[in-house]
Amino acid sequence: MLTLPCTRIAPRMRPARGPCGLISRSLSLERSRMATSPIASPATLSPQIRRWAGGLDPLRSAVSVRPALSFTSRLGGLPRCLSTATDATTAAPVAPTAAAVDPNSGTHGQAEPTTRKVVGYWLLASAASVFGIVVWGGVTRLTESGLSIVEWNLIRGMKPPTSEAEWIEEFEKYKQFPEYKQLNQHMTLEEFKFIFFMEWGHRIWGRLIGLTFILPGAYFAYKGWMSPAIRKRVAIIAGLICFQGVLGWYMVKSGLDQALMEKPGAVPRVSQYRLAAHLGSAFLIYTGMVATGLSVLRQNSLRAGRLASLAPLLNSAQLNRLRGSTHGLAMLVFITAISGAFVAGLDAGLLYNTFPLMGGRLVPPTEELWDPHFASDPATRSGMLKNVFENPTTVQFNHRVLAVTTFTAITAVYLASRRLSLPKSVRVTLHSLMGLAVVQVSLGISTLIYLVPTELAAAHQAGSLSLLTATLCLMNFLKRVPK
Repeated sequence: MLTLPCTRIAPRMRPARGPCGLISRSLSLERSRMATSPIASPATLSPQIRRWAGGLDPLRSAVSVRPALSFTSRLGGLPRCLSTATDATTAAPVAPTAAAVDPNSGTHGQAEPTTRKVVGYWLLASAASVFGIVVWGGVTRLTESGLSIVEWNLIRGMKPPTSEAEWIEEFEKYKQFPEYKQLNQHMTLEEFKFIFFMEWGHRIWGRLIGLTFILPGAYFAYKGWMSPAIRKRVAIIAGLICFQGVLGWYMVKSGLDQALMEKPGAVPRVSQYRLAAHLGSAFLIYTGMVATGLSVLRQNSLRAGRLASLAPLLNSAQLNRLRGSTHGLAMLVFITAISGAFVAGLDAGLLYNTFPLMGGRLVPPTEELWDPHFASDPATRSGMLKNVFENPTTVQFNHRVLAVTTFTAITAVYLASRRLSLPKSVRVTLHSLMGLAVVQVSLGISTLIYLVPTELAAAHQAGSLSLLTATLCLMNFLKRVPK
């Protein structure tokens, strides 16, 4: 509340003229007007007073009144009669407004708008759906169902056959392509229905992910519930989802190529290159959703001050190496998973079903790893690097090496971290990462020894995503707390 202890005018004395008297009378009016106001805020001052004060910013005044009412700094000194009044004004406590302290209000003073927590939860829920479709896609491939639908129609493809005549028509379409002619001539209509619904379910799930991501994302952006940076990330993820649908059909087309009927020894299956691209794109989408969702929730926690107590630990220089190592682990997990896509695309898991030896040796013979048959020109042995992506023996060996390297790196990081002072969230995530690594290696070895059963292979694929999730959480929990 404003007070004027310096101006005393006798009842019969003529009011003082000049700047001092004029401003004093204005402040007297403001004092009487603000005495009835529920909150004495500089935002309630009249425009004339704010103009004399050098211009007040209401948003800044809601946080602190001293900078806004510093007459001396703006005017280079005041008449003595106003010094006490201004001191009393700046000393008056001002309650911060709700918009200044609410992390979900969309604004925080003049800073960048805060993304609401509901956006973070929506991103993590979308990531969970992507996790599910990746596992379903693995089961679709393992049951050899991916080539059962030989057309791609974005709208009409959503309706499956309902009558016997429609089922027969769809089955006849399938019979025109290499997979049926070379592998499934014994298939009945009931067996075809099973593989059809596996692929149809995968495609419908993909469409649902697109709808449940793009429509809510557009709504959140329209309502202003996302900061510009998060809005840009969401737009990129939405574009990747659309691209993923096109890439999926591009992959399926490679297995429907009639040229497979003419190539000696060819097996009707999708290209391992396109399969790896399809899986890699799904992993990128999943990574974007998880990382962005965790970032949104962390920013809200920072605004609420819930991470202030962790600042001494998280900002410690001793965690710099651990932070860098976590980024390296994420890259290793991603590359190992993509190498697994080449193993699946070439059915390389059906070779050398022992571990750790391959045919009684740690490393297969050189002539098997670098077979001229897979070179671009077998006669001149040029293009031998194609063995890395097309030779089943080399592909399986590479996957083993990457898997062991990833497991060793995780173990080293885990053991090194035990000597550090870490927050509970980081410590729990490290334990989870180590446990998941042990489970994933066990699943991989079991899948190999038991000749790739569907259940174990699907669990192995889910394990790779679980490992990636743990590394992303660890990266998020290890971020520094801004000062």
